[in-house]
Amino acid sequence: MLLSEFDYALPAELIAQHPAAQRSSSRLLRLAADGSIEDLTMSDLPGLVDARDVLVLNDTRVVKARLAGRKASGGRIELFVERIVAPREALALIKASHPPAAGATLVVDDNVRVSVISREKDLYRVAFSEDVEGVLERCGAVPLPPYIEHPPDERDAERYQTVYARVPGAVAAPTAGLHFDAPLLAALEARGARVAKLTLHVGAGTFQPVRSELVEAHRMHKERFSIPPATMRAISGRRVLAVGTTSLRALETAARSGELEGDTDLFIYPGFQFRVVKRLLTNFHLPRSTLLMLVAAFAGRERILEAYYHAIHERYRFFSYGDAMLIET
Repeated sequence: MLLSEFDYALPAELIAQHPAAQRSSSRLLRLAADGSIEDLTMSDLPGLVDARDVLVLNDTRVVKARLAGRKASGGRIELFVERIVAPREALALIKASHPPAAGATLVVDDNVRVSVISREKDLYRVAFSEDVEGVLERCGAVPLPPYIEHPPDERDAERYQTVYARVPGAVAAPTAGLHFDAPLLAALEARGARVAKLTLHVGAGTFQPVRSELVEAHRMHKERFSIPPATMRAISGRRVLAVGTTSLRALETAARSGELEGDTDLFIYPGFQFRVVKRLLTNFHLPRSTLLMLVAAFAGRERILEAYYHAIHERYRFFSYGDAMLIET
């Protein structure tokens, strides 16, 4: 299977740079099980569920993972914390004119020293002179995706976060959840649908391009997940609507491993056999990305590309701050 099979042309003006005025006012493209396409809005979602359904949400909370700093020599660097592994230790991406060597010292916020311990593939293991969580909260920036061109501001601090975010640890938002507000959640429950939660901390790997033309050669970064036993009880015997690819990956990982917490590097592409999820709510994804491969596995590559071409023609907004898509099987 080739990477080029998951490509499409997207006009740059359809890449959403800002969120919709209201979370639940986003448009919703419904790709039905029979292949038909319907143009709706997120406010129509309650009419598509009933007491047979359970929606599974990812309650991870995005941390201010992006830090500006400098080398001891004065050169500017950017530190992107991918995962906190100890109170004062983290795995991070480092952007610099020359990659720092083990033993190098970096400085952020003028007085916080960061020592490079080792290189681990694309990431660096680093040690902070203070607790990492405190440093990020005090001087970190919201880690907006690279295709969003404006610097993060106070509005991004609120809107690049779901209303039900609870467990800090993600460096990217589970973007399908950005469309939900309290009235929409209440309307879904009024229809009899159950709402359950799990946690998967989205990692920096979500921003990394697929570098191999052969799809099967790609390897996913590991991401931490945890599924409460109550969520497993809630989905038993019901139709599962996963809100976001992260919720889907956590559920399908647990179905294969039997484990309700740990790390997942599950790579889903066409040919994958789904065991749990029947419907998926997701945003529109980048060309040639693992997320596009996942939705192609869920709905079929040709059906997905047809839906994407429809969305482009109808001027849907794409990517993290864009519109949503409901895929039914």
